[in-house]
Amino acid sequence: MKAIAQRRETATLESLLDRVLCHDVRDEAGKVAVAKGARLTAKTAETLLATPWDEVHLLAMEPGDLHEEEGGRRLGAAVVGEGVEVKGYGGGQWTLAATRRGLLRVGRGPLADANALEGVSIFTLFDAQPVEPGETVAKCKVTPLVIAEGTIRAIEKIARDTGGLVTVRGFHPTTIGAVAQERLDGKQRARFEAALQQKVEWFGSKLLPVRFAGGAPRVVADELAALRHAGARVLIVAGASALDPLDPVFGGLTLLGARMERHGAPAHPGSLLWLALWDGQPVLGMPTCGMFSQATTFDLVLPRILAGERVDNRTIADLGHGGLLSRDMAYRFPPYRANAARGELE
Repeated sequence: MKAIAQRRETATLESLLDRVLCHDVRDEAGKVAVAKGARLTAKTAETLLATPWDEVHLLAMEPGDLHEEEGGRRLGAAVVGEGVEVKGYGGGQWTLAATRRGLLRVGRGPLADANALEGVSIFTLFDAQPVEPGETVAKCKVTPLVIAEGTIRAIEKIARDTGGLVTVRGFHPTTIGAVAQERLDGKQRARFEAALQQKVEWFGSKLLPVRFAGGAPRVVADELAALRHAGARVLIVAGASALDPLDPVFGGLTLLGARMERHGAPAHPGSLLWLALWDGQPVLGMPTCGMFSQATTFDLVLPRILAGERVDNRTIADLGHGGLLSRDMAYRFPPYRANAARGELE
């Protein structure tokens, strides 16, 4: 592109046609007559000639250049991957929205590579955040009024090689079984079941009737085995004494041949979360503080499991970054209830 300082005395329709205006031009009443970024047509050039000005700054596009809107349109189309769509254009930005409820995944390395190229901006929500259909997950824009097509092509390749920079992995409908400690009284049992049922349903999954057990490892093992036989593909255990290696829950897992993958999480609340793998399928230990309504590490890990991701020791270790789960971090949790803070049930 070439920058031009166009003087009024030499301006003609031909000298203005197809140029890109670098700033707003106002009429005698002070209203914007021709807006910044306009690619001048015969009509807008005539309007420009009819307004009072001494000099306007223009860009002459050359072969291989793209106007910001065309460049931005291609940028948005490149960035979106599965589960995300280009929603619309406004204020110089293209809005990218989720097409389904699921787990937002951002290719952080490729995103940084794309943003390192001059003249583009792509900005997203945080990676691994549960999102709703229609929710804005990212925006993008071409910063200059004119950009080299080669820049857009480079980003298109980066995005194509990674399947899109921003995707939403849909939650898989899953049958879930849960075992809780039998020491809970009737009111606590009802409250626990209602809370877990609400969470499971939000993911589009099914919760089998909760079983209450304790006392001996064999009893716990039998209850977990019965849930597996009933079709459970994810098992949740609540109320175990996570700091007691002789708790019957851990003895029961040993009897089943399950392997403890991670004991404890570097985050709060929910630092006593644990994860075991039984024949490759997860058994997730819910921290006691998360058994009822409080959002904890459990509400960060369960979405990943139900999005079909492999969750292991490293996954939980990574929770340390951002592991101070204060109210300001509520955006990281699923919005279980409409018109309530994310993660909250009550």
